[in-house]
Amino acid sequence: MLRRDRQGQGATTFVVGFAAGAALMLGVQTWLQAGEDPDLQHYREVRDFVSANFVRDVDHDTLVKDALKGMIGELDPYSRYYDVVESREVERETRGRFVGIGAVFRGDLSSGQVLFPLAGSPAMLAGVRVGDRIRAIDGEPIEGLDRAEIQAALEGELDTLVRLDVVGLDGSERTCEIRRSSIVDPNVRHARMLDEEHGVGYLAILGFSHETPDEFQAAFERLREQGMQALVIDVRGNPGGVLSASVEIARRFVPEGVIVSTEGRGKPTYYEAERDQAWYQGFPLVVLVDQGSASASEVLAGALQDHRAAVLVGAPTHGKGLVQTIRRYPEEHTIAKVTTSYYYTPAHRNLERDPDNGRDYGIAPDLEVPVSAEERKAIALHTQHYGAPLALLDDILDWEEEIGAELLDRHPVDAQLDAAVQLLTGARDIAQESDGH
Repeated sequence: MLRRDRQGQGATTFVVGFAAGAALMLGVQTWLQAGEDPDLQHYREVRDFVSANFVRDVDHDTLVKDALKGMIGELDPYSRYYDVVESREVERETRGRFVGIGAVFRGDLSSGQVLFPLAGSPAMLAGVRVGDRIRAIDGEPIEGLDRAEIQAALEGELDTLVRLDVVGLDGSERTCEIRRSSIVDPNVRHARMLDEEHGVGYLAILGFSHETPDEFQAAFERLREQGMQALVIDVRGNPGGVLSASVEIARRFVPEGVIVSTEGRGKPTYYEAERDQAWYQGFPLVVLVDQGSASASEVLAGALQDHRAAVLVGAPTHGKGLVQTIRRYPEEHTIAKVTTSYYYTPAHRNLERDPDNGRDYGIAPDLEVPVSAEERKAIALHTQHYGAPLALLDDILDWEEEIGAELLDRHPVDAQLDAAVQLLTGARDIAQESDGH
């Protein structure tokens, strides 16, 4: 789980000062010459030995980066140093945004055929339609370009224009001029009604970014407009993300008390419910969990379970109850992430798995429903796919009928989801099952 640390001050300790990266090596050399730090003196000795004797040339920046990764990565499975490329991906995951045009393609990107534009995206606003095939980007034909080249041409810089020459499903040719912008990479997907008669809705949360609470809010309200009276939240395979996003969603259903606490070397931190944010208090709710539900998704599930705001269905969660604090190094465009505390649920259950004491999971569901490995894989693949905007669904279904093939992934066999719907419709009684009847 990522928790921001924006202090950013300089530091005199070996760990933080050294983690500032290769740009500080001149300062390090000054310290060494003054004989102020034996640890760094030994690092320089080993570095110089490697530089002089390794079978091929290795630059000092590479050695610094590898040393930083080793220093932090050996602490535990979750602490890590991210280089420039990796840090970009971390930023995208935590911020929940990317720069581009917002189009989902049919099959591989190299096909050049748009499956659908994302709702409200620059592509949709510029008139890109279901099934459009891109012929050229800024006048350059895409024939012969590979996936990476097409992706680079489409993404570009924020607030710049890209011109697409496309041919539609009806054979018409046109040009779409699109202004690249910052787009929400949706973590809330597949929001839909499962049972219109009983008003049961469904949505999946793939991870938690700073955008996820607003995504959840919008999806919830859209479903309620369609008659939703109960909801299944699917966090199976959700590895976590930004803690505050998970807490904010939990607050929608919990009016008072602790949502989660973090406890480490310092004073514990308590994240409390806020009554004026508990807009959905008492709303019938089932949360689907499994072995892939970790960290922030376990925080959400644990809070809702302890406050009896939801029934958990599925399989025991992963058991990742350690909190990571991240620090950014803007000069180097890198990030360091270090474990700093433990998560505890409102009932003060430690989420971290403890195999030595017979608990190789985090949270046990209220109703455990087994699925096969093949079924679990199919469910995960489906959940990760982008869901089509409801406004374009008819166009895609017409296209499917025309070509005689499915373009949209359908939800696979899913006994856990079936059980959730049965609980919410009254076809299954968890109290009787808990009593062994």
